[in-house]
Amino acid sequence: MSKPKAVVLLSGGLDSATVLAMAKARGFDCYTIGFDYGQKHNSELQAAHRVAAALGDHPHKVIRLDLGSIGGSALTSDEIDVPVGGVADSGIPVTYVPARNTVFLSIALGYGEVIGATHLFIGANAVDYSGYPDCRPAFIEQFQRLANVATAAVDGGEPWVVEAPLMTMSKSDIVTAGSSLGVDYSLTVSCYQADEAGAACGACDACRLRRKGFLDAGLEDPTNYQSGISPKI
Repeated sequence: MSKPKAVVLLSGGLDSATVLAMAKARGFDCYTIGFDYGQKHNSELQAAHRVAAALGDHPHKVIRLDLGSIGGSALTSDEIDVPVGGVADSGIPVTYVPARNTVFLSIALGYGEVIGATHLFIGANAVDYSGYPDCRPAFIEQFQRLANVATAAVDGGEPWVVEAPLMTMSKSDIVTAGSSLGVDYSLTVSCYQADEAGAACGACDACRLRRKGFLDAGLEDPTNYQSGISPKI
């Protein structure tokens, strides 16, 4: 009996690597997809290939987009600096990329139709995160509804399921779960301004949340930090 197929959004970061391991553990035939969308931290693209080679079932697919042309985010615009002062308690930070997950999931949905998948997996999280609107339960719920009226599923095809298994997990819970599934987090890159080699700045929101997760879980932090910096939480 063949395995059910799933498309897994794989950025190369800690969360998406964990989601891929979870999907595989549940018996899905996993097709990974990532996006070269004009992000400053494009060393994550190579990290995604490493993670897919270690955990995926098929060659990793990369789709090229130019979200940088619309700007509006510190991750894509040279006019906006990545903040390094600490994770804000409220508000949507400048590292939010407008409509990013909507665009990514839409393309993953089309890819899924082509290969005959029934599930989409994304590493969205609403606990230890930076306040992005497209990383909240309401967004995932509404996108699943859209998927089932915007595809062949509406004419009797198998319904789509959009899964965000990390949604209610803390970062420490995530790294604990991933470690138990054999995820090698040294392969991943989370930093918003990692250098070309993937070395992390240790001060952006992504670095702080990641490091705190390992510390809270009592696990060794395998992150490759840039020379001479002291990582913060």
